[in-house]
Amino acid sequence: MVALAAAVAAAAVVGATLLQTRGEHTTVPGAVTKPRAGRPPLELAFGVANGPKALALRRAQQLYDGGNVAAAAPIFARYRSLEARIGSAFVAWSHGGLETMQRLAAAHARSGLVLLHLGLADYWAGRNADAVAAWETTAKVDADSPYGVEAEDLLHPNLKIPGLPPIVTGVALPKAIAKLPVAAQLAALRRAAARPDVDAKLLYGSALWTLERPLSAERELAAAARLAPRDAVARTAAAVARFSKANPTRAFAQLGPLTAVFPHSAVVEFHLGVLLLYIGDNAKAAKHLRAALADGPRSPYAKPARTLLASLAHTRSK
Repeated sequence: MVALAAAVAAAAVVGATLLQTRGEHTTVPGAVTKPRAGRPPLELAFGVANGPKALALRRAQQLYDGGNVAAAAPIFARYRSLEARIGSAFVAWSHGGLETMQRLAAAHARSGLVLLHLGLADYWAGRNADAVAAWETTAKVDADSPYGVEAEDLLHPNLKIPGLPPIVTGVALPKAIAKLPVAAQLAALRRAAARPDVDAKLLYGSALWTLERPLSAERELAAAARLAPRDAVARTAAAVARFSKANPTRAFAQLGPLTAVFPHSAVVEFHLGVLLLYIGDNAKAAKHLRAALADGPRSPYAKPARTLLASLAHTRSK
């Protein structure tokens, strides 16, 4: 999780959504433009799946992302999953790709995977208002998934950092679980979290958050906070898990008051700094990151706080 926080440092100041990278917005109702050049991007999420099909489709997406569409096409054509069918539609974009996506959406009206990519297809076809509508539906029907998180990113291009803010608990993964494959780790964490164990719930909740399952993570971390109302880490994690691009105030409303409940707490100050970065208030973010560093110079929050502060300083100097 510390490594994740460090990785966010660069994104905090240079990250951009798909829409922003092209200097375009879809906020005008009914907006229609000329079709975009090329093909829409694929945003397939496989989580911890590591079977032959998931590995093959990951490889196909990498080939597609790298522009090697000819090599990606036969891999997508090999399977009939929704991910593969979307991949095939985008590979054949100029030959009815949008129409294929519309048919898939009609048959799978509550699939975040399909609706997100329908929005991307609409956007590439110049149907901006339709794209926004598809992403709004994605965010509603599949909020507890990477597709809902991605839809929120696309709907809120003014909030420049993609994804969810990191939750750093400082709780070490038990050695017996750490040596398991990733999917087995998640299953073991889920079993452990079924007990009234604060650390187990923190580990499982933060894992769900990292996998971009925010609603499930929020429930788990809220349960940890109820078990340990005097624990700054548990209370902070539960507060951060309330964050969303659509309504960031839900998180701030719980996290801000914790500065009084836990004065001079590195975990509270660090996460306040990170959330402020996510809403673009870099000056206040730096203040809280410096406070986290002062309050816990040897804490798990010191290194990521230094990295974030260095990135902010570097950006200001440009």
